[in-house]
Amino acid sequence: MALPSRCKYLIIGAGVHGLSTAYHLALELKARGKGSGADILVVDKTAIAAGASGIACGVIRNNYFQPAMRELMAHSVEVWESDPKAYSYHSVGYMQISPEAMHEDVASIAEQQKAIGYESVFIEGAADCDRYMKDIFSDWQAKGVALVLHEKRGGYANNKASIYGLAGKAESEGVRIITGVKVTGFRLSGGAVSAVETDRGVIETDYVVVGCGPWVKSIWDMLGLPKQISVKGRDGRCETVPMWTFWCLEEGTLGVDPNLQKTNDGEMPPVIHVDSEAPLDSDVDGALITDKMWGIYYKPDFNFGGIQGGAMPYRVETDPDDVQVDPYGPESPDFVVGDDFAHMWCSALAHCQKRFEGQIGRYKNEPSGGIGAFAPDSFPVFDVFRQNCYLIADSNHGYKMIGVGKLVAEEICGQPSRLLEPFRFARYAEGKLHPVSHSPFPWS
Repeated sequence: MALPSRCKYLIIGAGVHGLSTAYHLALELKARGKGSGADILVVDKTAIAAGASGIACGVIRNNYFQPAMRELMAHSVEVWESDPKAYSYHSVGYMQISPEAMHEDVASIAEQQKAIGYESVFIEGAADCDRYMKDIFSDWQAKGVALVLHEKRGGYANNKASIYGLAGKAESEGVRIITGVKVTGFRLSGGAVSAVETDRGVIETDYVVVGCGPWVKSIWDMLGLPKQISVKGRDGRCETVPMWTFWCLEEGTLGVDPNLQKTNDGEMPPVIHVDSEAPLDSDVDGALITDKMWGIYYKPDFNFGGIQGGAMPYRVETDPDDVQVDPYGPESPDFVVGDDFAHMWCSALAHCQKRFEGQIGRYKNEPSGGIGAFAPDSFPVFDVFRQNCYLIADSNHGYKMIGVGKLVAEEICGQPSRLLEPFRFARYAEGKLHPVSHSPFPWS
């Protein structure tokens, strides 16, 4: 497809955010009599679902300690539920299984899920939790469990299938998607973006949307935005920190029959997320792996066969300017999981359920994982920069947030979003930071 020299709306990134925005913007323009999908162009330097969206584990949940995140995720779950077939969505539920140290956090989540009408069951106390889990999985054996929050909604989606579903919806509304187009710079006029430079030519445009996941820092730099920002803490003190840091994401697959994880009733299981303070011992030789808090998540994977999941990410200590995002994901020479992850994660699976004991030899020893670009507080930034450039920077919360594109489309058409307001860039200078939980995951 030939690259046009001009379009009204130019969207950078053919992942979940770019394509969701494109599809919903096409609907909004048509509904308001302001245009159509033909006014929208999506470009991607590689291909549809070639980035983080295409390798995501695909977990969809509302389990957040932060009220603003909970409301936003509830909205996104509704979008997933609106067309489960097209989005390859499986509404099996999600379970947060936690130690006593997280009691206050998880109780708050349960209470506020109830307040917004998001169905969940909250179990407290070791004996009741053990009974509840064994009613679902007879071989449940995790130690130190004091809390179970079982979300009845949520679940998971098949990553590439869902993104191609979004692409099909966008194209059915007349949106053009052109891949193999790398953005190399921006032209400004009067402080606003007037054109986008690419390796295939210049595209003049009235409005730009950036939804490029871990490549957001490169776009941020091209726009001439600050590499260091001042963040006002809850104590009123300000600290100068890098706007973007990178974290390595650790996920993999155990190559067993995915039906191994069915429930006692033979049903498809919910997604399991365990945070634990119990010592984690090796399933290979019984040696201690860690006596600090650890966390994993897992679910069946019918795409490639197995049990897929992950563990806590770790921060990349390299200067953000020196981090090489490309080649991305499994193609990366630096940011893929190794033997330490496989050992820890498989041992943690065995810690939780007896059916996984002795299965580490079936771990799929193939490249997996990736990196994410994180904002200073590890939460998203949704805001307009350079007057007409809407930045969707998800801090690796991305795939599950399919509904953000719908809200962004409404904002572009003049309808401010209450759900997106807590994620403006100004929160750093104003000290309006999101509360932090006791989870070992930086985004919970």
